[in-house]
Amino acid sequence: MNIEPLVVGLGGASASGKTTVTEALREALGRDALVLTHDRYYKDVADPASFNYDEPEAFDTSLMVSHIERLCMRQPAHLPVYHFPTHARLPRTERVEPARVLLVEGILVLSDPALRERMDVAVFVDTPLDICLIRRIRRDVVSRGWNVSQVLERYERDVRPGYHRYIQPCAEHADLVIKGTEPVPSLVALLLREIRVRLTRSE
Repeated sequence: MNIEPLVVGLGGASASGKTTVTEALREALGRDALVLTHDRYYKDVADPASFNYDEPEAFDTSLMVSHIERLCMRQPAHLPVYHFPTHARLPRTERVEPARVLLVEGILVLSDPALRERMDVAVFVDTPLDICLIRRIRRDVVSRGWNVSQVLERYERDVRPGYHRYIQPCAEHADLVIKGTEPVPSLVALLLREIRVRLTRSE
């Protein structure tokens, strides 16, 4: 019997620790887990300087939902590959196979009703914004090719307002709210317990 995958959504502020927790969960679950990050689904950007990455319209969320639906039907999906230095998707895609647990991660994954409807567990990672800013500077300078001035400008113009307008209200849709400043092993242990309870119920 083919059992439909368990879909776990992890949302929260940019640099709140979502990706770190998600990757630790994936490692703990091994081959039973597949990560789908919302960042893959950014739309191509004609004018990167003015583009707002922190609002729902920045993402092709309907495509992400369609991929989750395919995976839940035990079919492979071809995921987009987004290249941050050029602010565009690459021509190639990445084929992924279904897994027992789908970990769906991103700043706004809890904001879209169609996406939330596919989730069995919704998790909000709650982290103070000053901590998020420090982490974001470190991340974006190293991995996304931005300088500190660009990061701070975007934070003031888009990130902080977007958090209060779109992201923080998502906490009310969460089944679990976890603290992004807590040790990662403790958070992973908590989430693993919840996941295993849900998996047992579905078998």
